Amino acid sequence: MKKNLAATMLAITLAQAIAFAQGATETVRLITLDPGHFHAALVQKFMYPEVDPAVNVYSPGGPDLYQHMARVESYNQRTDNPTHWEMKAYAGPDFLKMMLKERPGNVVVLSGNNKRKTDYICKSIDAGLNVLADKPMAINTCDFEHLRKAFDHAQRKQVLLYDIMTERFEITSILQRELAQFPEVFGTIETGSAENPAVVMESVHHFFKEVSGKPLIRPAWCFDVRQQGEALPDVGTHLVDLAQWICFPDQELDWRKDINVYGARHWPTRLTLEQFRKVTGLTEYPGFLKKSVDRNGALNLLENGEMRYTLRGVHVKIRPLWKFEAPEGTKDSHYARLRGTKANLEVRQGPAQNFQPTLYVEGRYGVKPKELESALNAAIRKLAARYPGIEAKPAGHLWQIVIPEKYAVGHEAHFGAVTEHFLHCLKDGKLPSWEVPNMVAKYYTTTRAYQLSQRSPASDY
Repeated sequence: MKKNLAATMLAITLAQAIAFAQGATETVRLITLDPGHFHAALVQKFMYPEVDPAVNVYSPGGPDLYQHMARVESYNQRTDNPTHWEMKAYAGPDFLKMMLKERPGNVVVLSGNNKRKTDYICKSIDAGLNVLADKPMAINTCDFEHLRKAFDHAQRKQVLLYDIMTERFEITSILQRELAQFPEVFGTIETGSAENPAVVMESVHHFFKEVSGKPLIRPAWCFDVRQQGEALPDVGTHLVDLAQWICFPDQELDWRKDINVYGARHWPTRLTLEQFRKVTGLTEYPGFLKKSVDRNGALNLLENGEMRYTLRGVHVKIRPLWKFEAPEGTKDSHYARLRGTKANLEVRQGPAQNFQPTLYVEGRYGVKPKELESALNAAIRKLAARYPGIEAKPAGHLWQIVIPEKYAVGHEAHFGAVTEHFLHCLKDGKLPSWEVPNMVAKYYTTTRAYQLSQRSPASDY
């Protein structure tokens, strides 16, 4: 009897241990490493059922850490759908060493100084930790080589390395990608030329803005391109990603064969000392920025760029731009044009669109309007099964894709969508087969463009 009882208790104990171990592998525990950008907090703007609310933060300390903790706490304290994160911070010069020693979680979240980011990625992967990193994961060609090795190490360690591409979750980009897959509407993508690229993408970002309803205070290092990265390898990452994602969906790209970056240039945005004070809270430029200050006391930031390249033979032009502050009533903006043999697909976000991203379809010369209208309406009916409420309506010589307001959730909400996608991949134990080669292709493109841009003097235009 005692033997049977002992055996039963042992079986129960083993079963509990197995269940606990299984539960432990399914529970995601976040580690935030050296947060210096507000995107680190946006990952935690929402709760996720599979993520432990206890989050450990490792940082050298200072204003970056304080602002990160304050942002997350503001999500805990809000009245509408409050979060319940339990934050624990370690601050000290040995923060990275302590994180690698203690390893209190299994997913490292990175969003901060881009000069250090590739090193953080490599060391986290080597420690057997998954990494969810804000863009960019590499800002120069040296970083790119280290990043390629990190992807190889991640495969051997059986962990995931993924970057946060929020623009894939913007509804106009989604529908632009969807409509490009209807040959009866779009035809096939044109090849274009260096003078007239088939794909043109441009974004305009602003240094001074509101995030989660409060004016954004940026750390001074964000204005040092050696730490933040210039526009081409930084925010240009989003545009390069969209070009790949829209033009060649779910297809593996080979960075050695499919990409030829043949032109790039950069030019400055000028900020006055008063503008710098407004966005950083600092009364003077720190020493590391003095070399970027002109004789009039203005800070010259090489934060505008243009790159031209071919992607599987298709000519692409990318233009990421930075200004100080958006005009009243406007915000960061996005423009994207794809030229097909039957129609162009274009996202505009100007005054005519009330500064809201809007998708248009434009028939090409020689395509009968009635035939295109019929094909477009048929495509919209199919897409409406997944995106209820969308429709196409005439807008002069164009057709506007009317999108219900419920889909326009905003940039901050996209961080939750990316995180949920990453958690789904983490549960599956793998990313889609095309993701890693395409991340490698993306960072080759941006860092190669940055390299080429350095060969020409900065100019205004």
